Amino acid sequence: MVGSCRKVSMTACLAGALLLLCYPLLAFAESSDRAVNDAIRARVETLQSGSDLVIQGATVASTTVLPALYQRRDFAPVWTNPSAIKQLFDAVRNIDEDGLDPEDYHLATLEKLQTEVGSEASVNPARTADLDVLLTDSLVRLGYHLLIGKVDPVELDGNWNVNRTINGRDAVLALSSAIAEGSVDNLLAAVRPQHIYYRHLQNALAHYRAIAAAGGWPGVPAGPTLKSGMSDPRVIALRTRLAVTQRMPGADAQSAQFDAALEDAVKVFQRQHGLAADGAVGKATLAALNIPVESRIDQIRVNLERERWVLHDMPEEFVLVDIAGFNVRYIRDGQTLWQARAQVGKPYRRTPVFKSRITYLEMNPTWTVPPTILRNDVLPAIKRDIAYLKQKNMKVIDYDHNVVDPTSIDWSRYSGPDFPYLIRQDPGPDNALGRIKFMFPNKHLVYLHDTPSKALFERTERAFSSGCIRVENPYQFAELLLDDPNTWNRRTITQAIDSQQTRKVTLPRPVTVLLLYWTVAPDDSGDVIFKQDIYGRDAGILAGLNSELS
Repeated sequence: MVGSCRKVSMTACLAGALLLLCYPLLAFAESSDRAVNDAIRARVETLQSGSDLVIQGATVASTTVLPALYQRRDFAPVWTNPSAIKQLFDAVRNIDEDGLDPEDYHLATLEKLQTEVGSEASVNPARTADLDVLLTDSLVRLGYHLLIGKVDPVELDGNWNVNRTINGRDAVLALSSAIAEGSVDNLLAAVRPQHIYYRHLQNALAHYRAIAAAGGWPGVPAGPTLKSGMSDPRVIALRTRLAVTQRMPGADAQSAQFDAALEDAVKVFQRQHGLAADGAVGKATLAALNIPVESRIDQIRVNLERERWVLHDMPEEFVLVDIAGFNVRYIRDGQTLWQARAQVGKPYRRTPVFKSRITYLEMNPTWTVPPTILRNDVLPAIKRDIAYLKQKNMKVIDYDHNVVDPTSIDWSRYSGPDFPYLIRQDPGPDNALGRIKFMFPNKHLVYLHDTPSKALFERTERAFSSGCIRVENPYQFAELLLDDPNTWNRRTITQAIDSQQTRKVTLPRPVTVLLLYWTVAPDDSGDVIFKQDIYGRDAGILAGLNSELS
């Protein structure tokens, strides 16, 4: 009995002694944790005060989500899962695959801080807080840029209305869970555009960067147009250039003869660069051949950014107007039901970029001349010869829709905005809108329509309109949009148009229409097509991508 009590007493004493020894360690750990929390709190309060928070030269940008995340945790560190930290570092180091810059996400500073924190024998609350906060800001930035883009499209184009917003509370919950569970990679994969177009452009970026790493491509000297059947020393340079990006099986790289195989390779190149595929190397083709690979890489980066603006939550059914590509597609459930060549706005009357919904179409439309065209084109033509009105099947009407005798008007008095009447073109084959138009509400008075100027569809570059989109094969488009073959098929649509009567037909369901401007886009096979920047819009986006974030 005594022995038993003695044994218990000795065990109790030993436990008590160990507990006393642990008290300083526990107290130190608690003190250290509090110090880190306090350091994080101080940094968050700096942000909340409206002051800049700069950590070793890196400015923290997240002034909403980051503070909310730490407040939910009572300012405790977030990055306690080593797997999450590794995933974030991997993501930042590889973000150039999306055409973004790893340094926008504090890579160098984070690597330095991680080394400093890991090499210290004891916890440095300030450095630990710096690393935790900067890791969080890096992830927030990365997520936002993949989901919304680095460059604000509204700053570049006030017409932009394809906006996305992020719910701050949802972002906090998503970030907190991803970091705690070590699923940062899954979170970033979810916010990155999932559309196949985006993956095609990522592949193209990797391909052209590999070309650049291997030395790029040589130039082709200037000179007369090179054509099939010719023999010219410049053909050797042409073969060498095309061998970098085109398949030329069995070609003799040192042959100066422009043979059929080389002509086919030139045609492939021309189609992939939005040029007339005639197989001859004239000025336009030569200029495209001699664009440096670095410029093509920048062009792909710019269009990856454009895709981040719009390729999230795409509807199952939509019409895509590719302004720089001069074409229109109607897509449903991932399948292209209809595509056609298009004519878009001239460089000084640019087709705007925006999103709307096609709600109805109009057969045998009248055309009321818009203010800009009235001022710049129609009034000057009438002043030169009043017969212009009759030639164009136009009438002058007042705002009560009464027809006005044009000879009763002193045309010299008016320059445009002060003109007290409307000028309307009656329906007919020569109407500026053709025989059918497709309407979607927008402030620009822009829509899709038929055109009497059908010969212009044969041109490679088709920037001819005053802002609207002229489309080929509009009857087929109408049949697909109306989606009612019993009532509206090719025969009944043609009959309605041949009646010469203006008729409005509402679609059974509105269809989203996106007017977009992409200077690089994949074709049906996944190869990318480089297009002309007809409106000069790439430079602003590239400057934004290359700018340092503050």
